[in-house]
Amino acid sequence: MKTILLIGAGQFGVHLAKKLNSLGHEIMAVDSREERVDQILPYCTSAQIGDASSTDFLQTLGIEDYDVCFVTIGDNFQDSLETTSLVKELGGRFVVARASNDVHAKFLLRNGADQIIYPEKQVADWAAIKCSSEHILDFMDLGSDFGLFEIDVPDGWIGKSLAELDIRRRHHINVIGKKQRGVLDVTLSPDTVFVPGETILVLGTKRDFYKTFKV
Repeated sequence: MKTILLIGAGQFGVHLAKKLNSLGHEIMAVDSREERVDQILPYCTSAQIGDASSTDFLQTLGIEDYDVCFVTIGDNFQDSLETTSLVKELGGRFVVARASNDVHAKFLLRNGADQIIYPEKQVADWAAIKCSSEHILDFMDLGSDFGLFEIDVPDGWIGKSLAELDIRRRHHINVIGKKQRGVLDVTLSPDTVFVPGETILVLGTKRDFYKTFKV
């Protein structure tokens, strides 16, 4: 369990709080608007209304006591930049800031952010890749052109083992698991044989993936 400071209770902040709460973390949420604080409060240990760009207000929060500080202000980049900088100056151990584009990310990293998240960009990339092919059931971008894909087992692979297919050598990708009826199996061996109705988890570069599966 970690202690989390979440600054910015917009829709992204609420979704983030829900997930962090389900993982068992303690969350303090902050926003300048009362209605947003009321919306996020059910998923937090506590919440406060206040101006996060104010040094005096941030000092009352005990920034140095939190394991992670999220700055998820999305409607005003100047506020986001000032808040990120102040949180770091006041002892933020690990500051994660929301960015809308690469320019924003550069400024945030130079002014206190330890890590950047791109909610809109990441979801857009996921939707574009997933929805542009009927074969891709799910996708996770791992950076540096690598991705993790979930797809149906190709017809030509059914009834054959990993050793027979020699996937890594032939295609430069790795099959790291398979699923059937929602149950994940990652205990694969060279003798693992694919059967109808399964999906597989494939790790590799997007280029090798697209080439192998002709997506």
